[in-house]
Amino acid sequence: MKRCLGLCLGLLCVTCRDLSSFSTGGDRYEGPVVAADFVRAGIGPAVSACLTIDTDHLQDGPGKLSTSDARFHAAALRPIPQIWHDPLSTLSFGEGRSKNLLYVVQASTSFGDGNGDDVFVVVSLMQSGGVEVRLLRGAPGLAASDGSAAPSTGNLFAVFDLGRASGPCSY
Repeated sequence: MKRCLGLCLGLLCVTCRDLSSFSTGGDRYEGPVVAADFVRAGIGPAVSACLTIDTDHLQDGPGKLSTSDARFHAAALRPIPQIWHDPLSTLSFGEGRSKNLLYVVQASTSFGDGNGDDVFVVVSLMQSGGVEVRLLRGAPGLAASDGSAAPSTGNLFAVFDLGRASGPCSY
């Protein structure tokens, strides 16, 4: 019985991670978009992102996102309460991630397609100490029956590689 209890406690310690080192306080995470066209749509290749995060409030006020192109300006990361009670809260992909978090932000500038201005944000807290941010919104339309390309209005996909930096976001 003691052996089983010890094994269970050991597994619990492995699955619980202290994320407090990711809290920015008065600092930020900042970095460029991955400029490769195959992982970027709806955002320029020279755009940077800035993120603040408070790991004590991941479920109720986790932080803010800004981008250098003004698409997002101190946009609040909005938690989706139901996710914390769903298997999506355990989303895991790729190597080197301590935790993946899913939020929604509202763009500061309109996409102009009548579908609202909310964007899904996947925040990956990396074991290396950095953060990856993925922005997802919409998808390109399906090609027409004549094979012509459909417009991609409102489609947004971007991956940002952020490192810790001193001071607040400058944009």
